[in-house]
Amino acid sequence: MTKRILVVEDNDLNRKLFCDVLQAGGFSVEPVADGNMAIERARIFAPNLVVMDIQLQDVSGLDLIAILKHDSDLSNVPVLAVTAYAGKGDEERIRESGAEGYLSKPVSIGPFMAAVKGLVDAAA
Repeated sequence: MTKRILVVEDNDLNRKLFCDVLQAGGFSVEPVADGNMAIERARIFAPNLVVMDIQLQDVSGLDLIAILKHDSDLSNVPVLAVTAYAGKGDEERIRESGAEGYLSKPVSIGPFMAAVKGLVDAAA
């Protein structure tokens, strides 16, 4: 069965890149540009993984991760945080919000796919 990945990213180029790379890797992908739609789309799409930008225009990715982790239907879905926040303490703060994975931008394809596959396989 094809694994499903929800990509929450408000930057058009980053969202297209993530989706193209994931689709090429054999995943079914649902892109979300508006952070306010992320939880609703996750409930409908039932992803095996959420790739979450932290610095969204309209809502904090940290808040979205917390909402996901407190939702009985979505709490077991792993989250890979992908962010330009790469300062001291940022990874720890992001992981404390509930993210199982963390990558700083700019993202290289190899480490990105390794992180995705590791989280999807661990959740299977």
